[in-house]
Amino acid sequence: MTYLNMIGPWQIIIVMILLFLLGIIPTIIALIDILKNKFENNNKIVWVLIVLFLNIIGAILYFTIGRNQRIKN
Repeated sequence: MTYLNMIGPWQIIIVMILLFLLGIIPTIIALIDILKNKFENNNKIVWVLIVLFLNIIGAILYFTIGRNQRIKN
């Protein structure tokens, strides 16, 4: 219980900012990768919606499944 008294407001703010960045950076990278590449049919729209609505889980799904669905040049 004494450890909670040692955490100040600045440490909480820094942790919250780091968690926010860890959640948004993969989403942005996934969206950029989706928009730069070509997909068959409407797969590009589907992946953009998945990444936007599911955020970090959508980005992880895209990097594991969606990158294989791109059209190779």
